[in-house]
Amino acid sequence: MRTYPFTAVVGSDDMALALALCAVSPAIGGVLVRGEKGTAKSTMVRALAALLPAVDVIAGCRFSCDPADPDPRCPDHAQHSAAAARRPARLVELPVGATEDRVIGSLHLEKALAAGITEYEPGLLAAAHRGLLYVDEVNLLHDHLVDLLLDAAAMGRSTVERDGVSVAHAARFVLVGTMNPEEGELRPQLLDRFGLTVEISAPRDPALRAEVIRRRLAFDADADAFSHRYQAAETEIADRIRLAQEAIGGVRLSDAALVKIAEVCSAFEVDGMRADIVTARTAVAHAAWHGRTTVTRADIRAAARLALPHRRRRNPFDAPGLDEELLDAILGDQEPDPPSPEQPDPTEPDPTEPDPTEPDADGNGPDLDGPADGSSEPRAESAGDDPLPDTTDDEPGKSRPDAAADPPPDARPQTPGAGPGTHRTATPGGAFRTRLFTVAGSGEGEAGKRSRAITSIGRTVGSTPLVRGAGGSVHLTATVRAAAPYQLGRGRVGAGLLLRHSDLRMAVKEGRESNLVLFCVDASGSMAARTRMEQVKTAVLSLLMDAYQRRDKVGLVTFRGHDAVLALPPTSSVEVAARRLADLPAGGRTPLAEGLLTARETLRLERIRDPRRRPLLVLVTDGRATSGPDALIRSRRAGALLAAEHVSSLVIDCETGRFRMGLAAALAQSLAAEYVPLGEVGAQALTAAVRDSRGRAA
Repeated sequence: MRTYPFTAVVGSDDMALALALCAVSPAIGGVLVRGEKGTAKSTMVRALAALLPAVDVIAGCRFSCDPADPDPRCPDHAQHSAAAARRPARLVELPVGATEDRVIGSLHLEKALAAGITEYEPGLLAAAHRGLLYVDEVNLLHDHLVDLLLDAAAMGRSTVERDGVSVAHAARFVLVGTMNPEEGELRPQLLDRFGLTVEISAPRDPALRAEVIRRRLAFDADADAFSHRYQAAETEIADRIRLAQEAIGGVRLSDAALVKIAEVCSAFEVDGMRADIVTARTAVAHAAWHGRTTVTRADIRAAARLALPHRRRRNPFDAPGLDEELLDAILGDQEPDPPSPEQPDPTEPDPTEPDPTEPDADGNGPDLDGPADGSSEPRAESAGDDPLPDTTDDEPGKSRPDAAADPPPDARPQTPGAGPGTHRTATPGGAFRTRLFTVAGSGEGEAGKRSRAITSIGRTVGSTPLVRGAGGSVHLTATVRAAAPYQLGRGRVGAGLLLRHSDLRMAVKEGRESNLVLFCVDASGSMAARTRMEQVKTAVLSLLMDAYQRRDKVGLVTFRGHDAVLALPPTSSVEVAARRLADLPAGGRTPLAEGLLTARETLRLERIRDPRRRPLLVLVTDGRATSGPDALIRSRRAGALLAAEHVSSLVIDCETGRFRMGLAAALAQSLAAEYVPLGEVGAQALTAAVRDSRGRAA
């Protein structure tokens, strides 16, 4: 099956450059491609594999050892022969649902039980050695698997210590992850482990979009003829990657260039030293890619643009970005260490030459590195590009949790039932650590960090017969126990165990699951007082932060005026929820019943889409209901419907003042929900309460 040509992809210069640099130097640590759906992310990654040089391997070695430099610690070292073979570089795709055994390998179960032989069965990391490892939707992969991948990519080796197996083998590969930010972000700690990151979006120019369609239709109509048109360009890029790989060892990184790299990383206030190291490696690879023997200002600039944006995230709700004007100011106009007269650089690009990003007359794709100075086309800066903290809060020097400024009054979203001039928008304060709120009972949802559940990871609490197609790890003791009574009847002679498929038992593990946390927020006039709404938004923002850390899906229902709105359908992107919350206006009547019914319908639909994920409804209100006749009675009935469906709920009471009506507490009873006053959402309030109770007991 033909692969779409790498050089035929339109308008993805930054991604093409990042992929090429990682192919030249896998030590960079791979590239993370962030972009909306349908932007050829997977197409480019699969096309890159066809451009990688073929590799020489020792015949029969399961770990693809190089005949010229065999690994003395290879598990197959004792079986290495003098025969060699050449094969194309592999593209190994890691599915989102892969287990740890499949990724790093495990004990060969059949040989262990039947023949008593302890043998390691390699996983996907071994298959990807000296090739390309591609993880689509890496943000949906379990965090512990992402850690395994990034550790192997950084160290160049995979170490397995499990099930009586102690093995280490080489695992040097080009790691590429793609993700759609709408489906949730990676944690900053994991983002930092990726060497480079690239933002990609569909072109907005109709002419470019038309060209994309034209090329895709031509490829689908006749893949061979279309690929032949780009064969010369593909061969040129493949040769360029090979030559850069051979030349990278001779590239000189001067002390002046190192100091300049350190100045750039320090100015952008990135944490740790990984950014400096990755930027240096990328700059060297960029110089080799251009055929230079000395790292120049252009190489440092190109490296910083790819290595630093994702490392500036201090808060999970911060957007990656880089202020390129500040970058240019730091780099200045002088080269860090110009080539000596005895060794001129003949490959330095001529600024008078035509722009290499334009397609040539034959329709071939653009040059991979964009303009000669390593930059891309100018782009509009977003709020996340500002490298300095926003100090517009009342407290000097304290950054706001929402990066964007409040929109002007005429640009703020209107909630149905509320006319112009009837709402205000309050800004939330800094998030705090919240108490842990869980769903009652034990579930069977996706592994996470909130409620108790039977999951794929955790402590082993039992075993169950193997079901075909089901994942998980084998429970060795239970398997042996199930097979032992039948050994004589099966005619066992000598050592070893005679197994049947029916003997296999899978481990049942108890851990924590992620949940759907649906926020139902009262934005009516009774909540519109500036101080109260700020407190409400701060509490909800803190709960969103908690949901982010516990890998939950979140949704947001708001109600005010005469109706309720699903402001955010359930999603893994808590960043979007935080932005919607920051722009939430308040004012008008209180349609509490409509809010509860909208939440109930949202949970019903989500139960159909994802039946294993249990919901937690978080109702933020003061308990008032003032919209329509019998508003209070209807709200109680709506609460009873949710309680009858056994929806785990939490009522956060926002009523303040000396004289309180206690409506939220009564509503919590009809919902069979946990009742929490607004001031007790934070973990510090719970700690203080426990401390006080201990003091009274003493």
